[in-house]
Amino acid sequence: MRFPVRAVSMMVAASLSAGAAFAQKGETVKVAWIDPLSGLMASVGQNQLKSYQFVAEKLNASNPAGVKLEIISMDNKLSPAETLNALKSAADQGVRYVVQGLGSGAATALIDGINKHNQRNPGKEIVFLNYAAVDPDLTNSKCSFWHFRLDADTSMKMEAMTTFIKDQKDVKKVYLINQNYAHGHQVSKFAKENLKRKRPDIQVVGDDLHPLAQVRDFAPYVAKIKASGADTVITGNWGSDLALLVKAANEAGLTAKFYTYYANFGGTPTALGKTANGRVYQIGYGHYNLGGLNGQLVAEFKKRFNDDYYSAATYSGLQMLTIAMAKAKSTDPVKVAYAMEGLKFKTFNGDVEMRKTDHQLQQPLFMARWAPVDAKNTYNVEGTGMTFVPVKQFDAYVSSTPTSCQMKRPS
Repeated sequence: MRFPVRAVSMMVAASLSAGAAFAQKGETVKVAWIDPLSGLMASVGQNQLKSYQFVAEKLNASNPAGVKLEIISMDNKLSPAETLNALKSAADQGVRYVVQGLGSGAATALIDGINKHNQRNPGKEIVFLNYAAVDPDLTNSKCSFWHFRLDADTSMKMEAMTTFIKDQKDVKKVYLINQNYAHGHQVSKFAKENLKRKRPDIQVVGDDLHPLAQVRDFAPYVAKIKASGADTVITGNWGSDLALLVKAANEAGLTAKFYTYYANFGGTPTALGKTANGRVYQIGYGHYNLGGLNGQLVAEFKKRFNDDYYSAATYSGLQMLTIAMAKAKSTDPVKVAYAMEGLKFKTFNGDVEMRKTDHQLQQPLFMARWAPVDAKNTYNVEGTGMTFVPVKQFDAYVSSTPTSCQMKRPS
């Protein structure tokens, strides 16, 4: 199956100082973006594609390897099967680097497909940069030399989230609601394990799973949450599955607090509005009011696209790639993958390290709360007059979790 391809070639040549170490100065490196551009999650996919195009353009103006990044978009319709079709199409076009993040099912399919492709096609290896698929298995039982994760996985995010919840004495009854696929299962699993360890007095009064990107009315789920007497909801939902959930919660007058991974995008801020002031929390590797490089990226993206830049892993991933190419003095995926292992670099959220043992990025995490824009926290999310205000930072060592990965490296 051939995919309609929209190649966005970034033509700004790298301007670098004399004597810098180049991989292949001026060489074009194709990067296939494989994520949804259709279906209920299409708006999220479109934002992520724009984000990658935006970051590629910025890095093409200046990056340590002197390469030009060309983003090629492929719609996987959020389907693992379509993801494998897209991978084949990318390989046929000579693509050696793939990025994906929306859905751990698709990420699992990519890891398996790339492992097989690389084994069968020596000299034509493909490397996978995962910017948002957070199933811990991807860097544990399913870890691969060819896979590198830029986001914190579910075990790391839940470690930080429950460390925060541990000190919130008003949290007594928790309801878990998640999407019925690998990611949602892991959110539920790690939430229960961490709460039992840190706050055994907390009751888990509900644990629901619902179909991914299929539910259009969450009123029945919200009715169950209200009936349970829960004062807190923990959810890993994203995109329309979170926007529609909080919309139903507001309409039903549910006053429980929400602890989330992904409340900052995809229509969820609009659905929250001012009604949810102070009641919604998000754990993540950054937030809109982080300032510094992140603040510059957020402001420029907003000015150019009138949209929110919410996945800064799109920046750290391509940044890491170009640093590794400079270090390897090559764009060859095998050499670059080895160069990314254990790589330490400074990015939008501080000093980070790509852990060698499992290819899981180690980085700080932040808890932020939904609140009105103020003089210090100025970013207006989705035009709501509201923003996410940071309330706690967790250094990388706090949320770091062990790995069972037994990495098999090419000889």
